[in-house]
Amino acid sequence: MRKYVAEFIGTFVLTFVSCGAAAVSGGIDGVLGILGIAAAFGLSIVAMAYSIGNISGCHINPAVSLAMLISKRMNGKDFVGYVIAQVLGGIVAAALLKLVGTMCDPVITGLGTNGYGEASYVGLNMTGALIVEIVLTCIFLIAILGVTSKESFSSVAGLVIGLTLTFVHIIGIPLTGTSVNPARSLGPALLAGGEALSQVWVFIAGPLVGAAIAALIWMFLSTENEDK
Repeated sequence: MRKYVAEFIGTFVLTFVSCGAAAVSGGIDGVLGILGIAAAFGLSIVAMAYSIGNISGCHINPAVSLAMLISKRMNGKDFVGYVIAQVLGGIVAAALLKLVGTMCDPVITGLGTNGYGEASYVGLNMTGALIVEIVLTCIFLIAILGVTSKESFSSVAGLVIGLTLTFVHIIGIPLTGTSVNPARSLGPALLAGGEALSQVWVFIAGPLVGAAIAALIWMFLSTENEDK
């Protein structure tokens, strides 16, 4: 249960702080801009990795948990528990962010949702959004699987993962808002409704497919390395 609570807290922090940074700063054209918003996501991961990493491994992302399941680093029971905790963390964070937004003047309605078409800064279509999410999640997960594969990397794992999340956000924010995390996307979409909710399937399916591909790639690479 401690692991599931940790995953809930971690996903809550990631969603509330990072999606909140995008929402309250005015998005890409706002105060923080692409680099500032990307840094918020990366720093959230770093903070949580060194806070709850020793408890749950700090997945705080169903895509990460799926990759760990496929690569046989976690069992099915924990996978289900992790995903439930992560989704609940994202939903509660989005609900609190929406509440805080109503207390602002003027009211802040954005929740840092993802989108394509008119909801994309550059007008990326649905197919493009799906491809982007698959590729960016695959890159992100290969980095995670690699840096967590050896105990000797543990002291820098949080920094590497946080920096990797930052750089995939730098390219992904103008394209889709960058998900690479179904829980981070589902929570805000549920609370925002409308177009964000109708499009959220892309930001659930894309990261999960990308995670599965990353796990298979890593298993192939690590097997090849063991054979040498």
